[in-house]
Amino acid sequence: MFDVLIIGGGAAGMSCALVLGSAHKRPYVEDKHIGVFTHQKSSHLQTALFNNVLGLQPGTTGASILESGKDQLSILYPHIIQIDTEKVLEIEKTSKAFKIKTNKTIYTSKIVIIAVGYTNLLTIRGLEQYIKPHPRTDPEKNRIWLENTDHLITENLYVAGTLAGWRSQFAIASGSGAHVATDILTLWNDGMHTKVHDKA
Repeated sequence: MFDVLIIGGGAAGMSCALVLGSAHKRPYVEDKHIGVFTHQKSSHLQTALFNNVLGLQPGTTGASILESGKDQLSILYPHIIQIDTEKVLEIEKTSKAFKIKTNKTIYTSKIVIIAVGYTNLLTIRGLEQYIKPHPRTDPEKNRIWLENTDHLITENLYVAGTLAGWRSQFAIASGSGAHVATDILTLWNDGMHTKVHDKA
């Protein structure tokens, strides 16, 4: 049983995983079992080039970020489980958790975060009722979002990044993932507003 499973290893998903990972010394996080699906063949980052992102060297490619992000997570926060050879096919809500079916096995998690791209090619069964036309993109592009309020779709089911209704900008997607992570940390901290800052 996972406490959190993040579906998506792009900007939003990995930012969420890094923030959750960085809180591992907090007493309300120490015993949490967290995982992220990093299957990312269809990530928009694969073809991205960044010159306008604070903190990134101009000319940084999205493909390099996908790889370096996984390395950063495994080096700094090895307790976060990376699942990189499985594709999520279905999410089912049960009485106590979510059942996540992949092409290889079935997982259960108390909280699920959907952080995949916003194309209408989304194929994860169990999310159909939440799919709506994306509010911040050209209609002819047929982009979608999962209807939510402040990233929360329904109890313990979150969405982050472009699929949450945000515009397709790396910094925005990353911030969305971090936002969801701090919401979950706040939940675990009995509602006390929580953030994680690394200090030199």
